[in-house]
Amino acid sequence: MASAPASDPAPDGIGGQDKQPQAERQADAPAAVGLATLPGEILLHIVSYLEPLDTVNLQLVSRAFRIIARDDNLWRSHCFENSSFLEVVDRRHALDVSRRAGTAVWEHRGSDDGEEDYAVSVTAPVESPRMLDRKRIMANWDPCFPEERISWYDEYIQRHGPIAVNWMQVPRTATTDFVEARGVALYRPDGTHSRTSGPDTLFAVSPLDDGAVCLWDVNGTRGKRGSIIARSRPGILFIDGPNADNSRRSKRVDSGVTECVSVDSELHRAFFAVQSHLIAVDLQQLSVIDCESFPWSITALSAANPGVPLTVGTSLGIHLHDYRSRVPIRNDGPERVDDLIGAKLRERSLQQIFDDEPLAPYAPLSQPGPLSILHLERPGQRAELSDDIYVAGRFSNILHYDRRKFPSIRGSIHSGASLCSLTSLPYPFSTFSSELRRMGELSLDKVEKSKSAAGGRTLIAAGEYNTKGSLEIYGLLPTASTNPGRAGGLQSSNLKNRQTASRSKLLSVANHGTRLAVSDGSGEVKWFERDGFTEVRRFKIGSSEVPEGHSVFASMPGSDDIARKLLPTREPVVGALGAHASVNDNDLLFWTGEKLGLLRVSAKPGFTARDFEEQRDEFLQQEERARASEERAYGERMRLALERQADDVRFVRNLGIGSGRHQPAASR
Repeated sequence: MASAPASDPAPDGIGGQDKQPQAERQADAPAAVGLATLPGEILLHIVSYLEPLDTVNLQLVSRAFRIIARDDNLWRSHCFENSSFLEVVDRRHALDVSRRAGTAVWEHRGSDDGEEDYAVSVTAPVESPRMLDRKRIMANWDPCFPEERISWYDEYIQRHGPIAVNWMQVPRTATTDFVEARGVALYRPDGTHSRTSGPDTLFAVSPLDDGAVCLWDVNGTRGKRGSIIARSRPGILFIDGPNADNSRRSKRVDSGVTECVSVDSELHRAFFAVQSHLIAVDLQQLSVIDCESFPWSITALSAANPGVPLTVGTSLGIHLHDYRSRVPIRNDGPERVDDLIGAKLRERSLQQIFDDEPLAPYAPLSQPGPLSILHLERPGQRAELSDDIYVAGRFSNILHYDRRKFPSIRGSIHSGASLCSLTSLPYPFSTFSSELRRMGELSLDKVEKSKSAAGGRTLIAAGEYNTKGSLEIYGLLPTASTNPGRAGGLQSSNLKNRQTASRSKLLSVANHGTRLAVSDGSGEVKWFERDGFTEVRRFKIGSSEVPEGHSVFASMPGSDDIARKLLPTREPVVGALGAHASVNDNDLLFWTGEKLGLLRVSAKPGFTARDFEEQRDEFLQQEERARASEERAYGERMRLALERQADDVRFVRNLGIGSGRHQPAASR
């Protein structure tokens, strides 16, 4: 009887029995309101018991709850509790416990209380230091280094959210023919480190098969996300210029070169490898401003940075191209500059035939085929480049050059695999510590010591070994303590995952948050922890949704697209994270060899290829209207010209010169 009025209003005519429940309601009301006024530590402890989905919904209550519900330690714990790393460690721990249990049962199988003795001797010691052991295992798993700034809420989304494939708009000709993209690089017109409250302006730059340069809006800041926002006229990347005969493949961008585009966002310049020529394009004008020829075909370009020269890999040598010292061609008419490319290259080629001057200093290669060139960062500094250059390709070693002593080779790292992609981390790596951490056996002090080693860096490579994928991680010594006798500053630390990386060749590797993203020849994209072995997740790209003509091969197995190159859309954050840092803005741009796509954590694609068909039809209608307008203008000009010609004929005829019948009258 006393509990009913506690939730309902007191009825009329009821005396003293209602006073106590009403007092309880008045006392409970401030308690409910005061939940938001609890200290943050207590509120965070309460929130930690919620499931991740409930924690996400809690952010909608108020700004204060959103701050609490996005606590980094909270989401770091969620990432750990739902990681495959913990699953493997728990499985191994359960196996050890079962083995000890079997031993205990074997020893006590003759006694009646043997099972009870096992529960006391085995279970109790394991559960007593549970929290400390969990903390130690989490420290072994934690991929973050002390200098890194990671949003663990965003990291949880990237690790466990659904992935959708977004296909960028397909470039087409006026006759609606599909034009293939021959490479990709990222262009940040607002600067490389401009972090704002909203998404950064980010463009994807690709050379097209028709010799044009095309720009896509990746983040949707200048137009519809995934749409083409600018495109040069066709032919500006052809060796002989847009007006020459460029039907042969030897005049175009080589489709077999993956690293054929490099962009300097500070100078708004893009460099394209076209056979043995390097063509520079102004991305603001979409016109050619410079060109340089090399003695052999270009097979790889390094990333462009205004602080260092561009490293160019040809089939038989490594070259340095300092574009900063070259004066670009400037002209009021970009089309005229583009037309001068062929003449200039032909003239330069003829001069080189009869020129007695030797080639510029370059590093010769004993084996042809560099495929990836990496400019290594300084230790602990993502934004600053060192003088170290690493080259990988179809040879068994990773070559190491020092820019200050170029073209002398500084050393090499033996791999044994054919590598096609390189990336790095400005943090140390130790094989011994990594193996123990992967087993969850390193102590807290040793984990901290392994991450705090001064001056260490990590080189990451991907490629093929005996028809299987090879993911390789090398620890590099600090520059000051590098022993010249050691190849390329290599420590005794190197890890090669050639068992579980992939059943097919790895095509690309990139740092994606705190994970390593790799793509393989079977069309899958996999994410690994930084130990190179623990798989986080995988995703199969599938086939493009571009509406092409019907084909009997469209539905056959093996027709899925593959990612030949991966590019994260967000650069690593330098310094502290901003208070208004964007969430879920680290997508993965990929190039299939023909098209561009975007992997984004979302329940459904933000855009598809069909979304741009209406825009394409509108564009074609605009082209048709423009062509009709030009035809009308041309017809009007021809009509006026014919009218003037007729007036001239009548004028001359009126003078009597154009008619012969008036001559006799004149003679009389």
